[in-house]
Amino acid sequence: MIGSTTVPRIAGTTLQAAKIGMEGFGTARTYSQDLTIQRKTGRKMVASGPYGLGRSSVNGHVATVFGATGFLGRYLVSKLAKLGTQVVIPYRNEEEKRHLKLLGDLGQIVPLEWNLRNDQQIHECLRHSDLVYNLTGRSYNTKRFSLSDVHVDGTRRIAQIAQDAGVARFIQMSHLNADVDSESEYYRTKALGEDAARMEFDGATIVRSSSMYGHEDRFLNKMAGWPITWKLNNGQTKMRPVHSLDVAQALTIIGLSDPTSIGQTFSLAGPKTYTVREMLQIVEDVTYGKIISPDINVPRFLYKFIARLGEKYVWWPMFNSDEVVRRFIDDKPDAPGTKTFEDLGIVPDVMEDVAILYLRRFRSHLRYEQPIPNQQYGAVKLKKDKLRVVQ
Repeated sequence: MIGSTTVPRIAGTTLQAAKIGMEGFGTARTYSQDLTIQRKTGRKMVASGPYGLGRSSVNGHVATVFGATGFLGRYLVSKLAKLGTQVVIPYRNEEEKRHLKLLGDLGQIVPLEWNLRNDQQIHECLRHSDLVYNLTGRSYNTKRFSLSDVHVDGTRRIAQIAQDAGVARFIQMSHLNADVDSESEYYRTKALGEDAARMEFDGATIVRSSSMYGHEDRFLNKMAGWPITWKLNNGQTKMRPVHSLDVAQALTIIGLSDPTSIGQTFSLAGPKTYTVREMLQIVEDVTYGKIISPDINVPRFLYKFIARLGEKYVWWPMFNSDEVVRRFIDDKPDAPGTKTFEDLGIVPDVMEDVAILYLRRFRSHLRYEQPIPNQQYGAVKLKKDKLRVVQ
């Protein structure tokens, strides 16, 4: 028998050293940094593997990511798995989750089928987890699920079951413009979802993000592919777009490394504010393409009429009436009392600096590899924080 001294930690708080005997493990030893005790639930988590960090390691956390098959979810799953977290990914369609299984080591990514209205399946997805993320969301109503069904009722159900199951942390994804008095149904239901999460889960963390860009986004890709859908409000709507990788990194730090974020609200927006016209100009500069004349402006009533026709007759609406409403609403400033990227040690990307990664495919073959002159492009370079990886 080889004895080793461990120093258990409760959310970063060191207790007195305790002797723990280990039999049958040869020269294996347990170190103080390998044992963490959840402050809220008292659950013990033991890290193992090379350095306690990496896809082939185990950091002791089990996280359930509802909405893992969506745009932001895949980046969050990748970052969690990279740090040795076992990740449960609830899915509705078999084809939607196949790419996620490659993000972690064998047994690290656990797919489970679920339905938003099935309490038993929700409980099965989170009963072993100490960390639950709710990224579920929808930008338009469907025959089976309305915005309220997903953002309010669904959030309430998941938060309540997580509370009853003894989950330590619940992180609710919302929007920067969430407001119960908003003209947009999407923003109203997001705000009501925040209230439901706080009411049902003690110490729920709310993360409000502005519109995100990245691979497979519906932001830059729409601007480049369907610029006419942005020709509203004379291009004067102000937005604060944020990189999806920065938001995923923030969610990872909040869940794994920052116990002070319990019960807090975060406002995560990009470092610069643009008008829609300015963003369309950036897209034109990056792709070397000519986007529709900036002087073209489509009346609101006409777009709303077209959007309603699409909602009624097209099974997959590319544009909906509530999105027309949102095109006229400026992004809000950070709400007083909320935390930001700075509190997490993250310097968010400037959109001009990384847009080429997502817009290069819209270039012609003649200019596919052509560099962009900085003096023409107007890119603003910011130094990246070296502490981008959760320690």
